[in-house]
Amino acid sequence: MTVAPATIRRLDPQADLAAVAAMLDAATDYYRLWLGRAPTADDASKVFTDGPPVEQPGTSRQFGLFVGDALSGVAALSFGFPAPQDAYLGLMILSPNSRGQGHGRRLLAHVEAAARAAGAAALYLAVLQANSRGRAFWQREGFGPTGVSRVDDSHGLNHTIYRLVKPL
Repeated sequence: MTVAPATIRRLDPQADLAAVAAMLDAATDYYRLWLGRAPTADDASKVFTDGPPVEQPGTSRQFGLFVGDALSGVAALSFGFPAPQDAYLGLMILSPNSRGQGHGRRLLAHVEAAARAAGAAALYLAVLQANSRGRAFWQREGFGPTGVSRVDDSHGLNHTIYRLVKPL
């Protein structure tokens, strides 16, 4: 399989907001699974502002995967959750036309390198039980269960969410 050339860089909340919104619109399938609706402009802003409940202030980083000039993937990395030495991947999403081509693995490797460079001992994330394709990806990439799960019905969809971890 030939993988289209891609670059990864930090995203800027002002300069890249429109591109993030367009990429999320392309990934409507995930938002419908997660929230039961299409993404909004507010969801694009939240890529830059949302984080885990406890986070080291000012340390979050958002990365964009660009295939050609098009933003095709977004990852949001935070630090200090669930413990001070940990990193947390709050969001990693690819546009449907970029899935299954190795771009997810490449974006994740970039995120892991950034977490290691910041001194994180482990990378955590949460995955919806309903997202079987996502769970399979995380497991293939070395993430395992932490034993922590919760039920989230804040959007009326009654999701079970599992926390996974990968030692760095």
